Amino acid sequence: MSALEQLGRWIATSAPVAKELRERIELHLIDTVGALIASTATAEGRLLLQFRDQLRHNTGAGIAIDVATRCALARLSEIDDIHLASMTTAGAIVIPAVLSLAAANPSAEGDVTVSAILAGYEAMIRLGLAIDGPTVRYRGIWPTYLAAPFGVAAAAARLLKLDAKQSANALALALTSAAPGVGQHHAVGTSRWLAVGNAASNGLTAALAAQARFTSDVDLMEGNFFHSVYGMAVSPGELTDGLGAGSVLTDVSFKPWCAARQTMAATQALREIIDNGVRPKEIDRIRVWVLPPHRKMIDHDVKSGDRASHLTSVAFCMAAEALAAHGTAAPGLSPPDPSQHARDFMAKITVEPDQSLLAQYPRHWPARIEVEAGSARYQRVVTAIPGDPARPFDRVKVHQKFARFAGPIVGAERTEQLFRCCRDALTGGDPAAIVEEIERACQAALHQVESEAHT
Repeated sequence: MSALEQLGRWIATSAPVAKELRERIELHLIDTVGALIASTATAEGRLLLQFRDQLRHNTGAGIAIDVATRCALARLSEIDDIHLASMTTAGAIVIPAVLSLAAANPSAEGDVTVSAILAGYEAMIRLGLAIDGPTVRYRGIWPTYLAAPFGVAAAAARLLKLDAKQSANALALALTSAAPGVGQHHAVGTSRWLAVGNAASNGLTAALAAQARFTSDVDLMEGNFFHSVYGMAVSPGELTDGLGAGSVLTDVSFKPWCAARQTMAATQALREIIDNGVRPKEIDRIRVWVLPPHRKMIDHDVKSGDRASHLTSVAFCMAAEALAAHGTAAPGLSPPDPSQHARDFMAKITVEPDQSLLAQYPRHWPARIEVEAGSARYQRVVTAIPGDPARPFDRVKVHQKFARFAGPIVGAERTEQLFRCCRDALTGGDPAAIVEEIERACQAALHQVESEAHT
C-alpha cells in the first residue's frame, strides 16, 4: 500500500479526536480567525476582497473563491501559526477552508469538522516534512504553497466523508495541481496571496473530483514524480510514520507578534535584555548571530511600500521592539518608513551566520545576540520564543492575542462575541456564525475602501 493510500485510509477511518487534541485544535481555530480578521486592514487584504467581489458579480463564483480569499487573508496576516520543522503554515490554509465548507453544509457534524481540521494539519505538515521544507524553501520552493492543495484535499475528504480509496485519490489529484513558488514580487498588488488562495481552492476541487470518481496516480510519492518535476527527493515515510499514535499538531507554534518567524528569536532576545534593565538609548551596538539559511532572508534594509521588507528585516523588527514598546505587534501590518530614530538604531545592528546554531535546526530556530552598552556587554541565546511548544500559549494567551489583533477591526464587544463563537464552534456551535462574523469584517473593510475613494 502506497503512502497516499495509507494516509487516505487514515483520513477516512480515523477515530474521533481525543479531548486534549480537540482543545488544541480549538485554540488554533481561534488564532487563525483572529489572523484572518486582522488582515482585512491591509492593502493586500482589501485588494483580495475587491477582486472576490468582482468575480462574484461577473461570474457568480461560489464557495471556491470564498475558500481562496479566506485562506489568502489568513496567510498574508503573518500572525498565523507555523510548524518549524516542515516550514509550513497549515492553520491559515486548513481552518478557513474547513470553516467555509462546514458553514455551507449545515448538516456537518462537530466531530467530523474537528477531524477534518486535524486531517488537514497532518497532511500538510507531513508533506512539508517529506519534501524537507526548510531546505527547499531557500531554493525558491514555497512549502506552504506546494502543500496547500494537499492539506485542503485531506480536510475536505474527511468533511465530505469520502472513503479510503476516494481520499487517496483526492490527495493524489491535489499533488498534481501543486506548484512550487511565486517568485519574489512583494508590491501591494503581489500575486503571492492570490496564488496561495487559489492553491487552497485547488485542494477543494481535488476532493470534489475524487468524490465524483476521478482518479489519479496514488504512487506519486514513491515514483519519480517529485524528482523529475521539482528536482527534489522526498521521504514517503514522513506521510505515515506514527500516524494515529500522536499528532504533528503538538509541534505547531503560535506567532506572538506580526513578523517573519525567522526574525523572532533575535527580537525576543533583545526584548529580554531590555526587560532586564538595559535602556535602548544606552545601547551602542548589537551583534546578531542567526541560522545560516536565514541570514540572507532577514539581513536587509526596508523599502517604502514593501510590507514584506519590513516583516523580514531583523534590524527593523528589533528597532521596532526597542523603540515602540512592542511595536511589532501592531495589527495594521503596513508600517510607514522608519523614523530617523529607528534608522539610527538599525544602523547599530550587524547580522552574521552561526553554524553552531544549526544543532537543533529545523525543529528549533534559535538566535544569539550581544548588546554593547557603554562598557557593559549583555549576551542572550533564545531557542524558543513565546508561542513555541517549549513556551506554549494557553487559552489566556490566545485570547489576549485574538483581542489585540481582532479588536481594532471589529471593536471590543464584537471581538468577544466572535471569540465565543470560535470557542464553541467545535463543541456544538455553528461554524456559519463564525463565517458570518468574518464576512461582516470583510464588508466593513470594503466600505472603508469606498469611503476613502470618495474623500
